[in-house]
Amino acid sequence: MTDAAAYFSHLECSVPCGAGPYDARGRHHLCTCGAPLLARYDLAAARQWPRQSLRDREPSMWRYRELMPVFAGESPVTLGEGFTPLLHARTLGQRLGLPRLYIKDESLNPTNSFKARGQSAAITRAKGLGVVTVSVPSAGNAGNAMAAYAARAGLAAKVFLPRDVKTPFARECVLYGADVTLVDGLITDAARLAAERGGPLGWYDVSTLKEPYRIEGKKTMGYELAEQLDWTYPDWIVYPTGGGTGMVGMWKAFDEMERIGWMTPQRRPRMVSVQATGCQPIVRAFEHGDERAAMWEGAATVADGLRVPRAIGDFLILRAVRESGGTAVAVPDADMVDGMIEIGSTEGVSAAPEGGAALAAIRRLVRDGSIKPDESVVLFNTGGALKYLDAVAGR
Repeated sequence: MTDAAAYFSHLECSVPCGAGPYDARGRHHLCTCGAPLLARYDLAAARQWPRQSLRDREPSMWRYRELMPVFAGESPVTLGEGFTPLLHARTLGQRLGLPRLYIKDESLNPTNSFKARGQSAAITRAKGLGVVTVSVPSAGNAGNAMAAYAARAGLAAKVFLPRDVKTPFARECVLYGADVTLVDGLITDAARLAAERGGPLGWYDVSTLKEPYRIEGKKTMGYELAEQLDWTYPDWIVYPTGGGTGMVGMWKAFDEMERIGWMTPQRRPRMVSVQATGCQPIVRAFEHGDERAAMWEGAATVADGLRVPRAIGDFLILRAVRESGGTAVAVPDADMVDGMIEIGSTEGVSAAPEGGAALAAIRRLVRDGSIKPDESVVLFNTGGALKYLDAVAGR
């Protein structure tokens, strides 16, 4: 894997504000203006990289390593993440009147969720930067993934979780050797304490979009979709949204693929941001026409990954939704749990509440006529049900 071309060139502000560009070999987090930084590549040179070269590559997200944040001679920190199945959900689609419904099943990643992609990329770069200790505030799955990849890389891991996190999430972090701190409050409170403790000690923070590389792992979902659909886009992508890195990453991937000539410029998928009625800052901002999302007070939902009261990349999420002609939908917890069970009982897929939320959103968009019967729809199941089995008890 170390002999591929490397087109990673620099970091730039996501606004942009005029600062930068930033040296790709330096240790950076946010721009001086406070906005997230994005990894950029020499896309003109990358046009010489043919997509046919993928044919014999390993079935992981690192098959796209030329447009990943690694330099020539570096090896990624990997557990085989990515290239998850895109399942044609025929039975579920028949129920919904959608013969072209697909499930992108991210539960089959290491540590049982899509967070593996982002942490593989972030820990790869952290190791390349000579980092000794990494830290992350998490609602659960990101902490599990970070702990696993830190162990793989030989780095010390500090994970900060809300005190009311489900027990399996905390225990899995311990399994991978991480130091776990339980914090009163939400993920935002965990982030505050992680920064207070880690800043003076030089810990490398891998919070969502507070470092530039988790998004690079998540963007590979966009590359995979295009490849698995024979280099076409689906009409709709329905995506559970907490911090929103996957949504932002896929939108970035579509731009990159078009600019290197892998995809002809065409109408991109309509992006649907799905949140919980008990925590819906993106939905509220979308409906109000706002460019930023205000803090959601009293965030509460069974879906830990959706309990993010404010996302630092809110403006990037909203931009992707609006530029795509998509929408934002909030669904109640009861519908999420019903969706988990329906996905499992019709397609045999282990779905977390977040996946159930995506199904509930699709059902609503079909009912109101937004999604047409002849359109292709990809439901993102971002994690598995095993850590949430208490949610379906007695159903």
